[in-house]
Amino acid sequence: MKRRGASVGIVLLPMLLGGCHSAAQLTGLTTGAVAGIATASPAVGYLVGIGTAVAADEAFKWYGRSRSRAEQQAIADSAASLPEGGAAPWHIDHIVPIGDEHGEVRVVRVIDSPLAQCRELVFSVQEKAAPPHWYATSICRASDGWHWALAEPAVPRWAFLQQGVGD
Repeated sequence: MKRRGASVGIVLLPMLLGGCHSAAQLTGLTTGAVAGIATASPAVGYLVGIGTAVAADEAFKWYGRSRSRAEQQAIADSAASLPEGGAAPWHIDHIVPIGDEHGEVRVVRVIDSPLAQCRELVFSVQEKAAPPHWYATSICRASDGWHWALAEPAVPRWAFLQQGVGD
């Protein structure tokens, strides 16, 4: 039983030391090495390592997208009932309480057409004691509420959320 705990620790150690960007590769390397040693087969180790790295990379990407969707929805929910020129605070409390964000959202224009009802927004992201960063986006009404309307990535900070304004 002690050996199993040590193996789990060896697998998790690279994620703690390597940071998010290299965690998938380090996890694959570690599991591949453990599998190769355990089976005495470099081919098995290689295949396990590659498979683990790919699976871990996809899992990290999925988790990042789900966090971004939650942040986008929190902003859309805060702006949903605001009139043009209105402002309100927004915040998100993630299941894993790392990177909980907050700021202010302002409706700068209401677009009401026969095709869609949308709102253009500016919103801030407050990080600790630093001045807030401001971004622009659009939300549109769907049958189940207001949702984020932009899909193109433009700003490294918000990865796949929207375009930056006045950084």
